[in-house]
Amino acid sequence: MAQPLAGIRVFELGSNVAGPYGAWILAELGAEVIKVERPEGDDARQWGPPFYQGQATLFHAINRNKKSAVRDLKQAEVAAKLRRDIVDGADVVLQNMRSGAAAKLGLGAEQLCRDKPDLIYCNLHAFGAKGPLKSRPGYDALMQAFGGVMSVTGAEGQPPVRCGISVIDMGTGMWCAIGILAALARRAATGKGGIVDASLLETALAWNTFYAADYQVTGTVPKRFGTGVRGIAPYQAYECADGYLIVAASNDRLFVKLADALGHPEWRTDPRFADNPSRSDHREALNAMIDGLLIEHPRAHWRDLLDTAGIPNAPIQSIDEVLAHPQVQAIGMAQPLADDLQLFGLPLSFDGERPPLRNGAPDLGDEN
Repeated sequence: MAQPLAGIRVFELGSNVAGPYGAWILAELGAEVIKVERPEGDDARQWGPPFYQGQATLFHAINRNKKSAVRDLKQAEVAAKLRRDIVDGADVVLQNMRSGAAAKLGLGAEQLCRDKPDLIYCNLHAFGAKGPLKSRPGYDALMQAFGGVMSVTGAEGQPPVRCGISVIDMGTGMWCAIGILAALARRAATGKGGIVDASLLETALAWNTFYAADYQVTGTVPKRFGTGVRGIAPYQAYECADGYLIVAASNDRLFVKLADALGHPEWRTDPRFADNPSRSDHREALNAMIDGLLIEHPRAHWRDLLDTAGIPNAPIQSIDEVLAHPQVQAIGMAQPLADDLQLFGLPLSFDGERPPLRNGAPDLGDEN
């Protein structure tokens, strides 16, 4: 069954990326998701260019398989009507309104869960449910900065770099979906709903878990490694004659194979490269040697050589290359919305079947 949440009704009181992405996951799993929007609509509808059929492509990507209900919640009777609709027919509410806004409208977690004990209510906060910053607003870039993600992204000695995807927003939406699914499982066993809390800051901290551990053990603030990673070498992108190739010789066995494949068996006995900690300590010298070799030939040459030797590698592909690749096409992640637009679906399959694209992102108010 590719839609395991069929029959579950979700009200999304959200906008931008984080909340809608969490509700998108539930919609992809088959839930009926009603996206409650202001009369002017979710801001993300206008987050372009580019646009497709009048709406930002970003909006299409994370609001497919939903319905849109326009509700002017500044009007007390409209908010009261939405409250009744939730109490009468909702299984889940997911909200990422500004701090305290839902409660002021009579749509807060404690209020609704008191009136509907089997309701699952998920709050998506910026800085968390408690603490001195709990009322501050938050966006993905702010949390990549505040939560330390940007401090370890990019090249050492260069300005900090924001991760190119909305990794905090989308990650928090994913945690919301995980929490909601866990609460649904608990409700199936006990009949009781409950409140789930997640936040952008907590997601940023969770992604930084091993960097935080590193610092506490060593007392050294983690640095940036560009395309590489701390503690493993060689494990990064190297420039070839026609682009960049990631080489992942992440253990001693693979390094021996790499040394032989690149025609430098003497590396195997070089004390600087004797084991992974040694290679990590001497990564600059090792990377300079590999750089000097790989620049001489195109990626395909090195891919063939490394594949034959059994060394993991991958080219850094642009999105057009990604979409055109036979492997991407074979797994069916790109699902056609129209002849000129494909959207990536849920990265899960059930019994070999991926949840389908049932409909595109809703027009504003199409559920009214």
